[in-house]
Amino acid sequence: MIRYLPVVVELVLLVFCLVDCVQTPADRVRNLPKLVWVLLIVVLPVVGGIAWLVAGRPQRVTHRPEVWYSSTPGFPEHERPAGWAGAERGRVDRRVAEEQARVDAEFDAAVRRARARNQAPGDAPEA
Repeated sequence: MIRYLPVVVELVLLVFCLVDCVQTPADRVRNLPKLVWVLLIVVLPVVGGIAWLVAGRPQRVTHRPEVWYSSTPGFPEHERPAGWAGAERGRVDRRVAEEQARVDAEFDAAVRRARARNQAPGDAPEA
């Protein structure tokens, strides 16, 4: 079983490098044209595969994504497209106001219930 290990490793390396090379965009391949890399991997599986991994495979991009800086100081909603500020903004504002009114009513009811529980019998309710 152990004598088949080099053959299995060679096949895995061949398949991995060939699939990786074929799926890589041609403009990102380094040092040789893509077709030459494919031929090199197929004709010389071990050497071609290792060469692809070392010299042909695109390098990973490790830079941070670009930070977006506002062109105007203040709130970013001023930079949204003009159409957004109309109907959509009105719907959002209306939904927020309705939600806030509902939450306020629930809070007021909870406060009244808490005061009613804490009130001694015969005491007048607070206004």
